[in-house]
Amino acid sequence: MNTSPPTALTPDETPVLVVGAGPVGLTAALALRALDIPVTVLEARERTAQRPGSRALYVHRSSLRLFEEVSPGLGRDIADYGVVWHTRRTLYRGREVYARTYPEASNGDLPPFTSLRQVETERFLLKSAESAGARIEWSAEVCSVEASDDTVRIGVVDGRTWSAPYVIAADGARSAVRQGVGIDLSGSRAEGFHVVIDIADGLRPRSAERVLHYAHPAAGGRHVLMVPFAGGFQIDVQCKENDPVEKLTDPQTLKRLLPRLVAPEAIGEVMWVSQYRFLQVLADRFVDDTGRLLLVGESAHLFPPFGARGMNSGIADADAAAQAVALALLSGNARRADAAIRSYAHRRRAAAIDNSAAVGAALAHLRPRGTAAQTKIELAGRLAPWIPRLGEWLERAPYGPRTTTMAKTRIGY
Repeated sequence: MNTSPPTALTPDETPVLVVGAGPVGLTAALALRALDIPVTVLEARERTAQRPGSRALYVHRSSLRLFEEVSPGLGRDIADYGVVWHTRRTLYRGREVYARTYPEASNGDLPPFTSLRQVETERFLLKSAESAGARIEWSAEVCSVEASDDTVRIGVVDGRTWSAPYVIAADGARSAVRQGVGIDLSGSRAEGFHVVIDIADGLRPRSAERVLHYAHPAAGGRHVLMVPFAGGFQIDVQCKENDPVEKLTDPQTLKRLLPRLVAPEAIGEVMWVSQYRFLQVLADRFVDDTGRLLLVGESAHLFPPFGARGMNSGIADADAAAQAVALALLSGNARRADAAIRSYAHRRRAAAIDNSAAVGAALAHLRPRGTAAQTKIELAGRLAPWIPRLGEWLERAPYGPRTTTMAKTRIGY
């Protein structure tokens, strides 16, 4: 437990270290700077390095609004760059069972979401964080963590060290910071793989609509999800239990498969081909024993991507952690400081439990176990043309219950 109030800092010291310069870590840095708190961000990658593989696409309205609050204009810039599709379409064995087109946002309001590759979201956030005065230290891979009642000391592989009263760990699923303070992840791993392909728009861009195929005939009866993003689209193929994943990621196999799923003239460069076996895990605690180190984003929780809860809940974590640290630093009282940090841990772990339950329901729908669950989907697909609410259920079920644990009210000074 934190037993002493934060000590006074000289002007060149940093009261907060953020580990990780992904979207969650950069959000934490922006939120701290919006509260006029100096922050240094440690990132293991070199500045020019890109993260491999396909990553988060959707930025929810709640995240866009948060960006607007911590950096006016940022949410609008990201929304305008991304794609907002207005049509949802769901098919069962090649036959449409649901379609709906939503009106565009009016009166200049931010859209319900925007779709862009994570590397682009990070580009916007990095520019804003640096403009706000956040200090970014690149090539700073953490190798040691020492937390005491009044400070946390971070060492990186090249010998540099930093100390600060508080650390926000946003260094991802393999978080060296979380491991350094002995906090475990608990949960499960989903059965079966997904193959995710990011494709640049070809000669004829696809229409801006999201299409979900149950048992796609051209994909051997596998479920297929197609989602547009700025400059291209993503195809998610749900592999069967006994699929040789190496074959489905082979360039020659993809060359034959993709034209069956999308008009050939819409297919441009294949940007990434990734394979995932989704984890559904939570950190046992979101704050270490000293109350000086807070976990956010994938250092604290991992979800399958259904409902785009991973990055967006991590963004909410980051903002909540920044506010908790700000309250602790300004409290001048050890008990109040510790209460602010513990409150963060309680609230955001509860949110993560809600989100994990929601994606668990979605995962059970997409990978049903037992004859009864599989029969329910098959009957819904066959009867949807005559009973429309069954088509709507097939459309909504893959996103899980619509819990709203990511948005909240921010504090101000």
